[in-house]
Amino acid sequence: MDNREAIGSWLSGPRAAAEEMGVDFGYRGERLGLPQDGPGSVARVGRRMAAIVVDWGLCSLIAFRLIADGDVQKMGSWPLLVFLVLSVLTVGTVGFTPGKRIVGLRVVAEDGGRLGLPRVVLRSVLLALFVPALIWDRDGRGLHDRLAKAVQVRI
Repeated sequence: MDNREAIGSWLSGPRAAAEEMGVDFGYRGERLGLPQDGPGSVARVGRRMAAIVVDWGLCSLIAFRLIADGDVQKMGSWPLLVFLVLSVLTVGTVGFTPGKRIVGLRVVAEDGGRLGLPRVVLRSVLLALFVPALIWDRDGRGLHDRLAKAVQVRI
């Protein structure tokens, strides 16, 4: 391997280097028994980010209008608390937040069923901490989903 190949493999990451050597990682969700694409497949990062933006905007609006009475300085951490409550209530009952519904996603258990309340609370608290959502496994699931044994799928 010459210097250019070594630098190229470093820049593209260990997965790309392993794939060049013939390692087959399969598609995202294959280990979970999910289809490669279409309904029931693992949600892509772009859709998940769009859902978070919609949900955060909604929670900020609720905190701004109802709790802070239109005063930005009174908002504080209220949007985060509203986000936590919204996530627990909506994912725990219907399996998606308003943002997830808009972009066509649902949160399900790894076995395809519904998440129980303790796992929904765990997932929501970890998501509110933000950092676990930035750590992904090879199926594209955030640490908050992995620890709650959940997966976000397309509907």
